[in-house]
Amino acid sequence: MPPVSARLPVFPWDRLEPYKTAAAAHRSGIVDLSIGTPVDPVPEVVRDALAAASDSPGYPTVWGTPALRDALVGWCGRRTGAVGLDHHHVLPVIGSKELVAALPAQLGLGAGDRVAFPEPAYPTYEVGARLAGAEPVPYRDLPTGLDPARLRLLWLNSPSNPTGRVLTVDELRAVVAWAREHGVLVVSDECYLELGWEADPVSVLHPDVCGGDMTGLVAVHSLSKRSNLAGYRAAFLAGDPAVLGELLAIRRHAGMMMPAPVQAAIIAALGDGAHVTEQRARYAARRDALRSALTGRGFRIEHSEASLYLWATRDEPCWDTVAELSKRGILVAPGEFYGPAGESFVRVAFTATDERVAEAVRRLA
Repeated sequence: MPPVSARLPVFPWDRLEPYKTAAAAHRSGIVDLSIGTPVDPVPEVVRDALAAASDSPGYPTVWGTPALRDALVGWCGRRTGAVGLDHHHVLPVIGSKELVAALPAQLGLGAGDRVAFPEPAYPTYEVGARLAGAEPVPYRDLPTGLDPARLRLLWLNSPSNPTGRVLTVDELRAVVAWAREHGVLVVSDECYLELGWEADPVSVLHPDVCGGDMTGLVAVHSLSKRSNLAGYRAAFLAGDPAVLGELLAIRRHAGMMMPAPVQAAIIAALGDGAHVTEQRARYAARRDALRSALTGRGFRIEHSEASLYLWATRDEPCWDTVAELSKRGILVAPGEFYGPAGESFVRVAFTATDERVAEAVRRLA
C-alpha cells in the first residue's frame, strides 16, 4: 500500500530550518517569532488543580467528568452567548490540532467528498482533508460563492490564524444560512476568541449568528493560548449534539481519553478570569511594541485585529523577508506556509518573552 504520508505536503516548518540556523547565529541570540508557542507561566491556579488531581490511577472517560462538562457548558454560555446548552453540547478533545487533522475521517468523509477551508489558513485543515482522502477546497474571503456539490465540511476560522481577521456577525450569519441551505456542516475554529484587540470576536454559536439553533454547527475552542496550556493539550468542542454524539461514539472506541489531571486543570482555568486578563495585558504590550517597530521598518500590517500574530508585508516575496530578518537574528513564519494568498506576507507572533520582544524592537529600529 502507498504510504499515507504521500498524500501530504512537505512539513512546512522543516523548510524554515536554514533561516532558524542563520538567526541563531546572531551575536545576541535568536528572537523566534515564528511558531507562536506560549512562553509565560501556567497560571498557579491551574497548576494547583493539576497537582491535586495527580493521584488518578483509573482510566478517564472520553466524555470527561460531569464537573468538566459543567465547566465547559458554563464557559460557553458566558463567553459565546450560546443558549440552551447541556452536557450533550460539549466534548473535550486532546488538543485542537489533533481534532482538526482527524475530524474529516472521524466524520466518515473520503473519496468524492470535499472539505473547504479559508485561504490563507492554518495548514492542518488541508492535512485533515487529505488524510481522509477527501478533496481540499481553499476559498478566499467568504465561502458563499463555492460550488456546494459534494461539499460536506466547511471550516471557518475567526479570529484567523495567520491573518488575525475577524468575521462580523453579518458575515457569520450569511455563511451559516448558506451552509444550512446546502446541507453543509460548519465547523468554526475559535481558538483565539478571547484575544480580540481591535474587534470583538463573535462565536458561530451566538444567537445573533445562528438564531439560537446549533444544528449543523460546531465550534472548536482551546486553552493553549488564553491560559498558556499548549503543553497540556486541552481543547473542546461545542455545538450540535447530534454531531458531537457521533464523535463521542467513535472516540470512545479509539480510546481518545483526556488525562484526568488535565480535566481538573481545565475546570480551574475556565473558572478563573483573572489570569486571562493578565495574559491579555502581556500580549497587548508586546503587540503594540512589535507593530510600531514593523511599521517603522516599512512594513504594512493587514487585518491583525485579533489573535496572537501580526500579518505583515513589504510587498516582496515572503522568503526574501524571512531571509532579511534572519540576518538580524529574527525568525518569522513565511506567509506561503498558509497558502498562495500569503506569498508576500510574513506572520509575526508576539508570544516571545518581554525581553526577546524588546530585543526584536531594538534590532528593527
